[in-house]
Amino acid sequence: MALFQPPVRYTLKTDPYSSHSAILNFLGAGGGRRLLDVGSADGYLAEILSARGYEVTCLEGDRDLALRAVGKCRCVVVADLDQEIPELDGQYGVIVYGDVLEHLRDPLRVFSALNRHLGRDGMVCVSVGNVAHLWVRLRLLMGRFDYTERGLLDKTHLRFFTLRSFLRFLREAGMEVIELVATPVPLPLLVPERFHGRWLTLVHGASARLAGRWKRMFAYQFVAVARRAGAP
Repeated sequence: MALFQPPVRYTLKTDPYSSHSAILNFLGAGGGRRLLDVGSADGYLAEILSARGYEVTCLEGDRDLALRAVGKCRCVVVADLDQEIPELDGQYGVIVYGDVLEHLRDPLRVFSALNRHLGRDGMVCVSVGNVAHLWVRLRLLMGRFDYTERGLLDKTHLRFFTLRSFLRFLREAGMEVIELVATPVPLPLLVPERFHGRWLTLVHGASARLAGRWKRMFAYQFVAVARRAGAP
């Protein structure tokens, strides 16, 4: 079954309902704030955020991807977060964890350690997949839990989240959610471009409304903005 298998290469998801669009909408203009992009890949988000006025540091474990990010941000740090937490320079007003926590052996350890570099009034922006999506539930009913090249059951995922476990994860890390949105299945990536048109726009919009209303079952991803609990 080919559903929920976006293209192999990590790339910017430009449709207005995607997790990347949600992150960019949340963050707005930079105004010179320092931002740490954790799991930055080749810097596709960092490049946009730099243009918006953020002072971006990219943190990436894949050296080849990290090299491609050079020139798209202020600096690039290469580190395998499962092995080490790198030395970072100072505090950040924003830390972005875009589709990265699922790939870590101990995401809470990494998340908590990196958040020590979050400024007093700083915020984090986090996106994770929803393993309780209807598609995965139906597959489980059929006795199937097959890993794929990309998507909710990406073969490189080591951790999985539901809405409940994601919110618990943030609480255990001492974070308080300010805003949370649910994104729909990325139909523009799944449907061949020759079939794009008004019908896809309408279906995708309806899917986004469904995900927003019934997050636990129809959200493809969750995107949260959070700050330290008790922060003013």
